This record gives sequence, structure tokens and C-alpha cells, in this order.
Amino acid sequence: MSSGCLLLCEIILSILLPPLGVCLRYGCCTVEFFICLVLTILGYLPGIIYALYAIICVNPDRDADRYERLA
Repeated sequence: MSSGCLLLCEIILSILLPPLGVCLRYGCCTVEFFICLVLTILGYLPGIIYALYAIICVNPDRDADRYERLA
């Protein structure tokens, strides 16, 4: 779980530059980052909406347990 200050910084960066906020949360070579990048190129508002959704609603560790069980 992210701290409040980190979450606030990610939200502010997502409003100013959506792919940057998603990059800080998930990394640069992830599906979430590339979706946000494409949406931002197609339109600034869809990029912001997706970035806020990805940062606030989606848990970045959602698949970590599944991958650990497979190993």
C-alpha cells in the first residue's frame, strides 16, 4: 500500500503528465504505461482518466501472489 504523500504526488503527476504518474507506479515497460501513453497521444483527457483509474483503483501487486505460487 502506498503512503498518502506518494499517492498524492502520483495523482498530481498524472494530471499534469499522465504517463509519468503511471510510470512511477508500475514502471516504464508495462502494459499500463503503454495504454496510458497511447491514450494520452490520442487525447489528453482519456490519458488522465486512465492514469487516475490505474493509480487509484488498480492494485499493482494484484498478480504478485499468483506468480509466487507458480514458482
